[in-house]
Amino acid sequence: MREISAATITKAIRDMCIEANYGLAPDMRKVFEKAVEEEESPLGRQVLEQLKENLRIAGEDSIPICQDTGMAVVFMKIGQDVHITGGRLADAVNEGVRQGYEQGYLRKSVVGDPIERINTKDNTPAVIHCEITDGEQIDITVAPKGFGSENMSRVFMLKPADGLEGVKESILQAVREAGPNACPPMVVGVGIGGTFEKCAQMAKHALTRDIENKPERQWVRELEEDMLKRINQSGIGPGGLGGRVTALAVNIETFATHIAGLPLAVNICCHVNRHARRVL
Repeated sequence: MREISAATITKAIRDMCIEANYGLAPDMRKVFEKAVEEEESPLGRQVLEQLKENLRIAGEDSIPICQDTGMAVVFMKIGQDVHITGGRLADAVNEGVRQGYEQGYLRKSVVGDPIERINTKDNTPAVIHCEITDGEQIDITVAPKGFGSENMSRVFMLKPADGLEGVKESILQAVREAGPNACPPMVVGVGIGGTFEKCAQMAKHALTRDIENKPERQWVRELEEDMLKRINQSGIGPGGLGGRVTALAVNIETFATHIAGLPLAVNICCHVNRHARRVL
């Protein structure tokens, strides 16, 4: 049994909140640079060059890459041989978010009640997803999610008979409806299978997958490639102003499901697609 203190978790969360909001993850930076080179539309290329300049300034001045610094979403894979000491896990995570958003001068966008809408003033509580795994480590991913793109996400409860073509059309429908509102070029996270809530969680988690790591199943790899190609043929383009680079990537996760259903979720993120990862 390995002990990890709540204070250690708090510090990691704090650092990741700041890191994710100040710069792109390495995989996102690489695919963004490629998009700048490949965009053929003069206006689309101009938008990408402006976004590139924005990233440069944010990096040099240590300021957020977007004014919407998001609601903190935290994915945790906790080894069953880990014992957390010195406090509750949820409290440690939320304290890390509070410190990160205050010390990093990040915009605090969370309201404590969806109807009363009073700002909590420290961007807590975070949305926390925990999974128990083997081992004695804690794998943490922090993904601040802005709501310009979050509001464009969709859940489709398809029928099994809709099949792969129904899946493809639903993904394209979600992207078409999002249009410029998701701040393209976007990353499209997709969850297929499970239940109503499981597919949505997978779609969110898919956004955090390193773009260079491809799915094991061939049909999923092929679907990602096909969807990216078709989305980039939509003409939406950078900033919604036309061009060939509407999406930087399509990441898909799948899970078993019921014989009577085909749940599908599409969670869209803007070009910054913020996430940071630590293993304690």
